[in-house]
Amino acid sequence: MLRTVLRWISGGVLLIAALLVLGTVVPRPFFADDANGAKDREILLLSNPIHTDIALPVDDDLRRVFAELQEDGIAVNHPAAAYLVFGWGGRSFYIQTPTWADLKPMPVLRSFTLDSSVMHVDVTGDFPADLAGVKRLRISEAGYQRLVAGITASFARKDGKVQLVPGVAYGLTDAFFEASGWFNALAGCNTWSAAMLHEAGIRTGWWTPLPPLLRWSVDLHN
Repeated sequence: MLRTVLRWISGGVLLIAALLVLGTVVPRPFFADDANGAKDREILLLSNPIHTDIALPVDDDLRRVFAELQEDGIAVNHPAAAYLVFGWGGRSFYIQTPTWADLKPMPVLRSFTLDSSVMHVDVTGDFPADLAGVKRLRISEAGYQRLVAGITASFARKDGKVQLVPGVAYGLTDAFFEASGWFNALAGCNTWSAAMLHEAGIRTGWWTPLPPLLRWSVDLHN
């Protein structure tokens, strides 16, 4: 009996490992599309051991698109604002787990079922060129506009307005908002980041649920 259980566990581990490898090396989209024009825009993929964000350089157009966030404490119009940082994730896990040190059983359990989603937004200054966890990506203007539209569509709205999650933040410059879609561990924050990169015209692996897999797949397929 014990041997049977161990064989099942070993088989499950090997299957998951195989899926992770395939999800990284099989590109999405399968064929590259080079018709997006000159890559005049730069965006950032930010990553830590458990999460990825997408950072967009602040300019007048971006301030106009996300002007409504100013009302909810995101200092879009601050003269020192260099980037708006966006991340999507599950309400329980994302809000309660800013770092591994904050890991708790219930948010982990919710991540393996279904959880409602939130959008985390932060405003920052510039990032040092050699800062660990920062990946600079060049995209076309058309890809940039699709990316902005994809991020905008990820916010849940009521009567046309974004919905702040009150009283929740990691620091003084960020906030959480209600988001569209449902979260689980198989389709989580890093698969959202990959989907946004697809909108921008960047190829990733077919399934990259972990930050290192997403970063490696971007290097591999672009």
